[in-house]
Amino acid sequence: MYAFAKKFGWAEQFAKNIKVEKDAQGWDEPSIEDTLREINRGTWTIGYTGQSPERLKLHMKNMHTFDVKTLKAVGGPCDGEYFGLPWPCYGTPEMKHPGTPNLYDTSKHVMDGGGNFRANFGVEKDGVSLLAGEGSASKGADLQMGYPEFDHVLLKKLGWWDELTEAEKAAAEGKNWKTDPSGGIIRVAMVNHGCHPFGNAKARAVVWNFPDPVPQHREPIYSPRPDLVAKYPTHDDKMKFWRLPTLYKSMQEKVKDISKDYPLVMTSGRLVEYEGGGEETRSNPWLAELQQEMFAEVNPKDANDAGFRNGEYIWVESPTKARLKVRAQVTQRVAPGTVFLPFHFSGWWQGEDMLKYYPEGAAPVVRGEAVNTATTYGYDSVTMMQETKTTLCRVSKA
Repeated sequence: MYAFAKKFGWAEQFAKNIKVEKDAQGWDEPSIEDTLREINRGTWTIGYTGQSPERLKLHMKNMHTFDVKTLKAVGGPCDGEYFGLPWPCYGTPEMKHPGTPNLYDTSKHVMDGGGNFRANFGVEKDGVSLLAGEGSASKGADLQMGYPEFDHVLLKKLGWWDELTEAEKAAAEGKNWKTDPSGGIIRVAMVNHGCHPFGNAKARAVVWNFPDPVPQHREPIYSPRPDLVAKYPTHDDKMKFWRLPTLYKSMQEKVKDISKDYPLVMTSGRLVEYEGGGEETRSNPWLAELQQEMFAEVNPKDANDAGFRNGEYIWVESPTKARLKVRAQVTQRVAPGTVFLPFHFSGWWQGEDMLKYYPEGAAPVVRGEAVNTATTYGYDSVTMMQETKTTLCRVSKA
């Protein structure tokens, strides 16, 4: 990344807080320790701040002192800390937060990895308190009721302001725990009083800013069950979402009977041999040997109905008219009506190997159809993430 930045003329800005030295091969090598420190500075509010390079190196040198079940050091220089300082690990490295082995465990003190739910959404909604009830706080907390996130005002009201150093007071004045760069507010709340700086609130089960404040079932746009589409329809269309129209119910109505022509549910997932889109792992000859072809798992009933056998090439076709040519793996691992395909392949396009289009030496050892060629329209209504895990299909012998 540094070499990339240097080539394009912004290396100085890219590494302004990071020492750069020559490595054994003469390359400019940014300090990994300084890189972690920059990550720490940039992740103040989510608890990637206590894992300094010095603390992590100390853990590696003293791995033998950590209990293999609890992951907690028993004696030695890391005594009481959890191995690797698991996220979240709050405050400055000097504060010595031990890391959090389990989230929301109120049976532990916050300085032993305990915690509670954040007060992320204010203190009340529609006149109802969002703060946790009496006795809900972490073990040993001086405030055993619900409380908002800590800021300079709350510290002063509680009489804890003078527990800050003069330098910390100057940095924390007018700030809350997230914007206090000294870490003083975090230190006073956690170390001195056993409270989490982000407050203590109820879990939010009613998510008022989601389309369904309480989750309910909605059929996918391409559904094999028209009866369930009628009973559990998808969301209304959003005509202006980030300036773009996003279709839900109108699209579902158009395709509600599509399962007559595409009766099988097509789902995708991962393999142990490959990672992500597979461009790297399928280029590794040892991994490529383990899984040499793109395939589809098909139940024996569906294979027999379609007239093909295990190991033969088949077409998997989706409602978008996309066609994937893959090997049939006839197996009872999938139920009748379901076809499974892995998502790690690319390099084929609807039956044709695209090898001729790769620059010389750049083609992966193993190539195959990309499953997302055949996935269909659909979006999560909150994140706008596309539906790539499931749709409908039909299969036939190639």
